[in-house]
Amino acid sequence: MNGQIGLLKNKWKAGLYLLPAVMVIFLLVGYGMWSAVAQSFQTIDGSWTTNSYLTLFRNQLYLDSIILTIRVTTIATILALAIGLVMTRLLYQFFRDSSSKLLVWIPILIPHFVAGYLVFLFLSQSGLLSSFLSHLGVIENRADFPVLVQDQFGLGIILTYVWKEVPFVILMLLPVYYEIDHRYSEVVRTLGGSRWDSFKTVEWPWLLPVLVETGVILFAFIASAFEVPYLLGVTRPEMLPVRAYEWFFNGDWSKRPLAFSAMIVPGVVALLLSISLIGAIQKHRLRMVKGRVR
Repeated sequence: MNGQIGLLKNKWKAGLYLLPAVMVIFLLVGYGMWSAVAQSFQTIDGSWTTNSYLTLFRNQLYLDSIILTIRVTTIATILALAIGLVMTRLLYQFFRDSSSKLLVWIPILIPHFVAGYLVFLFLSQSGLLSSFLSHLGVIENRADFPVLVQDQFGLGIILTYVWKEVPFVILMLLPVYYEIDHRYSEVVRTLGGSRWDSFKTVEWPWLLPVLVETGVILFAFIASAFEVPYLLGVTRPEMLPVRAYEWFFNGDWSKRPLAFSAMIVPGVVALLLSISLIGAIQKHRLRMVKGRVR
């Protein structure tokens, strides 16, 4: 008991030490966000207007960027969650050994820009895989290799984010699988339930909150990331961060408000969706605590 009280005191002390740094970061982030919002409503001469937002939704380049961003982000997030869940469920016993977890950590340590460059190096039409298949005679020349990177669908971007984010999903789900009492799965199987019944009844209620929270993190990160879409994307259409970057740095100061507005709109939408989803998940956790989950 005394040990637990001492541990709590140490945590409180650590929290107090970190409080000034957290406050400084909060103030800096808040100032940056307010500055961006303010500039999205200002013209070059400093007057206030909403024309940038009205112009934004009449701009076909922006609408195309929204469609591409939603498609790439949704597909990459769903694939990363699904593959990560399957791999965690199959290998969580193997990952109990701390040294085995290094296999998961290695892709996380690779920067996203490097990951995108590796995808380009291996999967482009002039890459290593196309050269290898051409050398074997599987394809006549490298131009016959399918376009997997710098394509309008964003396949190369999706592949990069999937193999980069699957380890993150695994590390988020591993603690959940270690906390689940798997004896309940044996009870379900003893009573005649299938593997799906066991997964749905025992594992899914515990996994759902973490999957939703991880999905929100991945969706927000992929939708706002710049380096991979800039490296592996096409000129038209671009993902939203690349479109905002071009408006900001193309030398035309009149488009600066468009650049701020282009990222503020999806940011506000993502914030509202995150709040609603996390609120629903907290209600789900409360029902679990009360034993009302079905």
